[in-house]
Amino acid sequence: MPEKVLVTREIPAAGLRPLQDFDLTVLSEAPPERDELLEAARGAAGVLSNVTEGIDAEFMDAAGDGLKVVANMAVGYDNVDVDAADERGIIVTNTPGVLDETTADTAFMLLLAAARRLGESERTLRAGDWEWWGPKLFVGVDVWGKKLGIVGLGRIGQAVARRGKGFGMEILYHNRSRNEDAERAFDARHADLDELLETADFVSVHTPLTDETQHLIGPEELAKMKPTAVLVNTSRGPVVNEEALADALADGRIFAAGLDVYENEPQVHPKLLGLENAVLAPHIGSGSTETRNRMAVLAAENIVAVLSGEEPKTPVGV
Repeated sequence: MPEKVLVTREIPAAGLRPLQDFDLTVLSEAPPERDELLEAARGAAGVLSNVTEGIDAEFMDAAGDGLKVVANMAVGYDNVDVDAADERGIIVTNTPGVLDETTADTAFMLLLAAARRLGESERTLRAGDWEWWGPKLFVGVDVWGKKLGIVGLGRIGQAVARRGKGFGMEILYHNRSRNEDAERAFDARHADLDELLETADFVSVHTPLTDETQHLIGPEELAKMKPTAVLVNTSRGPVVNEEALADALADGRIFAAGLDVYENEPQVHPKLLGLENAVLAPHIGSGSTETRNRMAVLAAENIVAVLSGEEPKTPVGV
C-alpha cells in the first residue's frame, strides 16, 4: 500500500502532482481545528504543512512512529518543533530561495506605499472625499537617495538591498556576522542595531523568529528611530512589538509603517487598524501564482525524496 501523506491546507495543484502516487489526504482551505489536524495526522509518513499549523511533539506523536518528514511550505519554520522532530528521527524541510524576490517586492511595495501615504490617499478618493489638489495634500517622504537599513541580510534582505540600490539608496545592514560579499555587491555597510535605527530613513526587517528576535523592535528601539522614518516588516509578526509600534505611530514618533505580518495572525492590534500611517497587508509576501507554485512543488519534492530514501533538497538545521 502507498504511504500516507497529509497536506494540511489546500495548496496549488502543481504541488499535488508530485504526490499523486501516495495515499494523499488534503484538508480544507481554511486552517484546520486542532482536533481535526491531530486526527488527520494519524498514520502519516509525510506531512506538507503551512505556517498556520503547530507541528509540535503532540502532533508528531499523533502521527505515530511512521512519520518521516515534515515539509513546511515556507522559509520560516518557527511553527515546527525541530528539536522534537530530531528526537524522533523526523526530517524537517522548508522552501528557501524560491520566494526571495517576490517577498522583496512586497517589502518594497509596503515601503513605497507607507512613504507616499498611498493607503490613506486611496481611501480618501474612494470615499468621495477628494475635493481638490493642493500643495500640502498627502505629502509624504522621498524614497530615492535615502538611507535604507536592513535588519537581517539573508536572501530576502539582499533582494531588498538590490531594489534599494535601484532607487539610489545608501544601504546599512545589521546581522550577527558581516557579509563581505554583500557589502561589495551593494556597497553596504555593517552597523550595530542602535546605529542602524538612529540613522536609517527606512528600516526593513528580515530576521527569522527566534527567542533572540522576539520583540527585537520594541519601545526602546522605536524611540531611537527618526520621526521621519518608516518601518517595514515582512519577516514574522512577533519580531516587532505591535502595541509599541502602534503607540509610536499614533504619537508621530515615526512617520509610518508597512506591515505584512502580525503577532497574533489573523488578529491585528486594534490600535493599528485605526491609524492612517499604517499600511497593512494580510500576509501576502510570497503571494504570486508563480512563487506559490514553486513553494508547493519544492515542499512536495522534499517529501518524495525522503519517502524514496533520498536526501531532501532543503532540510533545515537543528
